[in-house]
Amino acid sequence: MKGAIITGASSGIGRALAIRLHAEGYAVGIMARRAELLESLRAELTDRVYVSVCDVSQIEAAQQALCQLIAEMGDVDLVVLNAGTGHLNPELIWQQEEETIVVNATAFAALANVAFKHFIDRGKGHLVGITSIGGLAGNAIAPAYTASKAFASNYLAGLRQKATQLKLPITVTDVMPGFVDTEMAKSPIKFWVASPEVAAEQIARAIQRKASLVYVTRRWRLIAWLFKLLPEPILRRIG
Repeated sequence: MKGAIITGASSGIGRALAIRLHAEGYAVGIMARRAELLESLRAELTDRVYVSVCDVSQIEAAQQALCQLIAEMGDVDLVVLNAGTGHLNPELIWQQEEETIVVNATAFAALANVAFKHFIDRGKGHLVGITSIGGLAGNAIAPAYTASKAFASNYLAGLRQKATQLKLPITVTDVMPGFVDTEMAKSPIKFWVASPEVAAEQIARAIQRKASLVYVTRRWRLIAWLFKLLPEPILRRIG
């Protein structure tokens, strides 16, 4: 039986993806801070569900929790790093910037490190990171968020190169969502908003075809091209 672990699985994209992968036959390990929401999801799925309550900002404890969940499930061939946070922070309150960096960058890399080493030992596997289209450009009211997502994307790219060097069939997928109707969608201006279920469907398809990069939804590829083409002074004005 295929095994998948999803962080940030208590709500939003993580929850929808856990339901989707479970329907496709996976045993799913679900990780998040909010125990009651994880237990609700376990009750909904009824079987092939493993629960780990942890706060990814507690780095060493989160790494240990992921290792323990992998051991409990026996064989895990897919890890989806979905846990994240972000603030609209025009006042540059450092506590909010620091929290974003710890969760989206430090914790992301720490758990990716555990998952990737597991796949090296296993000889194969699939690591998926949920980053953001926002990581392609800075943002004046959420600088830590966009910077941390850029870090996550580049970390995944480095692991992808590492898999190639090791000549191991380890797939690394960078998922860049635009606006998804979740607690994280805090921008006052939103367009092309996808439901968590639509996002999960497109992510599941990307997993099936072992894509290196996927935009969710696909139309956000246009925005990505725009970010890459526009001169930096224009991006500053937009940001």
